[in-house]
Amino acid sequence: MKNFRVGSAFGIPIKLDLTFLLILPVFAYLIGIQLESLIELLNAQFTVAFDASVLAASTGTRFGIGLAAALGLFFCVVLHEFGHSLVARRYGVHIDSITLWLLGGIAQMQEIPEDWKQEFNIAIAGPIVSVLAGVAAYFAFRTVPDGGFLLEATQFTLAYLAIMNIVLAVFNMLPGFPMDGGRILRALLARNRPHAQATQQAARVGQLFAILLGLFGLLINFNPFLIVLAFFIYIAAASESTRTVMNAAFDGVTVSDVMTPRDRLDVVTPKTTVAELVERMFRDRHTGYPVMEGDRVAGVVTLDDAREVDAVERDAYRVEDIMSHDIHAVEPDVPVMTAFETMQQNGVGRLLVIEGETAEESGRLVGLLSRTDVMTALDIVKSGGSPSRRSVGGDARGAEALDRERA
Repeated sequence: MKNFRVGSAFGIPIKLDLTFLLILPVFAYLIGIQLESLIELLNAQFTVAFDASVLAASTGTRFGIGLAAALGLFFCVVLHEFGHSLVARRYGVHIDSITLWLLGGIAQMQEIPEDWKQEFNIAIAGPIVSVLAGVAAYFAFRTVPDGGFLLEATQFTLAYLAIMNIVLAVFNMLPGFPMDGGRILRALLARNRPHAQATQQAARVGQLFAILLGLFGLLINFNPFLIVLAFFIYIAAASESTRTVMNAAFDGVTVSDVMTPRDRLDVVTPKTTVAELVERMFRDRHTGYPVMEGDRVAGVVTLDDAREVDAVERDAYRVEDIMSHDIHAVEPDVPVMTAFETMQQNGVGRLLVIEGETAEESGRLVGLLSRTDVMTALDIVKSGGSPSRRSVGGDARGAEALDRERA
């Protein structure tokens, strides 16, 4: 979902996802309605005497304290992510941002080091910061003097954060890859085995953990938040496992090794009528084409573009009238994984492969790279083969020509 920047620290942007704005009042509400039980817990743990009749005297005070505690908790989550980020930056990892969202916070790193010691240090840094934040909150709670409502509310919030930071640290240490505990597990496994193999093993543990967490949240103690968290852990573990395997498989492989070459691609010209285009799509079973003007790529056209023209008017319109100039392209010497990430980031299923493009003039179309090409190449590499245009490049004239997916 859309996010926006709210500030920065240590040169790292801090962003809020729209889902954070949805979950913040929910957290405030949950803390507010559970205020009496939380007061009872804190009184028992810290041998204090918070007065529920004062702190929960009205709906306003109840939810005001809930909002303050929720904001404090998310601030501590940001500190947790800075723990990861600052250690990662010591190892040369670029940090795009720290983002607060539905399930907490995430430090968006361009890469995770494969050196097990570096990954271990990055992963453990977050829980360590959470423990330190909990200790700091506890000492701050002990230094706040007794007094009226505001002082007691401040004491309660600090005591709550002291407990929750320890809970946050312990929970993150559970082996739910790619949570902190799962990354620590992968780092330890990678001491004596390949990084990709360690990732697969840690991911399987993480998926098992996600299943157990989901069952607990569903059957034992119904908790929608745990169910959603389990779902995301399961999907993230599978995704990172696949990504790591692909990185290892495509080491040294470029787009030119995997793409469907130009002589196997179906293309159209700007002067092709929309009626001819639709007829050709039906005949070739393609839903998108590069639009070529001589040797120059003029744009791309898809079935969605053609549908915007009424059937009775399609003889009067040409491809140049409806085509898109928004071209997603890559150069042939780019690593396959870089191109694949470009597809992911732009929400497209294909990239035109253009050679020699400069700011002054467009380059020459030399091929097309699709997700199908990448997945076929991955299967070949995993089977012990070597990807090449002869063994991978699309079937029958570049099957699935350019079915462009809009972000």
